[in-house]
Amino acid sequence: MSDRGRILVVAATAREVDAPDGWRTLLCGVGPVEAAARTAAAISADRPGAILHVGIAGARGVAGLQPPSLVIGEGSCYCDLGVPAERAPRTVTPSPILVAAARRVLPTAALRVIGTSARVGGTSGCDPACDVEAMEGFAVLRAAQLAGIPALEVRAISNSIEERDRSRWRFDDAFAAVVAATPRLVAEFAQCVR
Repeated sequence: MSDRGRILVVAATAREVDAPDGWRTLLCGVGPVEAAARTAAAISADRPGAILHVGIAGARGVAGLQPPSLVIGEGSCYCDLGVPAERAPRTVTPSPILVAAARRVLPTAALRVIGTSARVGGTSGCDPACDVEAMEGFAVLRAAQLAGIPALEVRAISNSIEERDRSRWRFDDAFAAVVAATPRLVAEFAQCVR
């Protein structure tokens, strides 16, 4: 298996990941439940050396992240879970090695905590506060954490969370941005997990 073949690229939908160039892909489905179940099953079937989770996301207007800005997840927070941390974790910290690799490849990308919620706007009032909102990141990173596999989430901003008119969301630009970044990220990750 090539070094790139040791990287599993996880995305919710086919539009968020292009045809693989020597790496494996998993379409995990939309939302945290599907993402956790499918990622855990993929890890169990064929353990990767690292996981790169890619996709699109919304950002709070005050964050100043305009579409199609790229964001490297410096942490992931499950905002739907309202129980004490000793009962179930709500945050996951990504692999520092992969964060550093992503920053080398994407030096202008923002570094932010990315909130995970099963509903649009579900990260409002999340603690810790999240400037970026997506639907699968915590689930993918938690499955990787439980398996002892380094993982990282990278998102392209498609919209302001506060913008309710979806015709104003820039899906195509965000899809293009994350798809363009993925091959460079995979190549750099492959150097880290030899």
